[in-house]
Amino acid sequence: LEWLKLTLLTALGFPSVVFSVFIAVDVALTLLKSSAAVPLSTLVSLVALWFGVSAPLVFAGAFAGFKADHVPFPVRTNQIPRLVPPQPWYMHPALTTVFGGVLPFGAVSVELFFVMSAIWLHQIYYIFGFLFLVVCILVATCAEIAILLCYFQLCNEDYRWWWRALFNSGSCALYVYLYAIWYFAFELEISALVPATIYFLYMALISLAFFLITAAVGFYACFWFVTKIYGSIKVD
Repeated sequence: LEWLKLTLLTALGFPSVVFSVFIAVDVALTLLKSSAAVPLSTLVSLVALWFGVSAPLVFAGAFAGFKADHVPFPVRTNQIPRLVPPQPWYMHPALTTVFGGVLPFGAVSVELFFVMSAIWLHQIYYIFGFLFLVVCILVATCAEIAILLCYFQLCNEDYRWWWRALFNSGSCALYVYLYAIWYFAFELEISALVPATIYFLYMALISLAFFLITAAVGFYACFWFVTKIYGSIKVD
């Protein structure tokens, strides 16, 4: 039943967080009698799309994925986990996570200002070609920083790279949220409680989505890297 648990988590995890925040914001706007409140019919349509389109597609993809052939190990592995030696201080997971997100955030920090100005200050955004280039740079930077930290980790005989590959590149989402706090303090003129709450809730959702995307890039880059380097080992 492991596949069923993973499939349910994929189909309901992130959409549940998004829908819960959306409902909370909509209830607050309704109590304030705001014209931005979403009517009930739209919420019902979103739920229908979620369980009628999104969730079945997730189950179909999970069924095809679990029926497919497993990715073979590039080399023979031991059944007993090897003892990991003491690691140097600079390879502490907290340090690699904090510094791993600096370069990916630096790649998008300038463009992030214009994107947030278009969202929250209603400015016109028209440089989509440059945005596509920035996204490509972001993907390349996340992959490179994740592979580099994974290489250092393997050189220190620490094979537990799976979760660290996620957080090393996905930590740039933390800097995105910190940037959102700075943007709120110095660029926006919001003083009421409800608009400020809506801003921080939506920016938290954007940061969470940003984490999932960049973490996936870092993980798959490290998976490809580990498969390639161990696949090139010749065992007699």
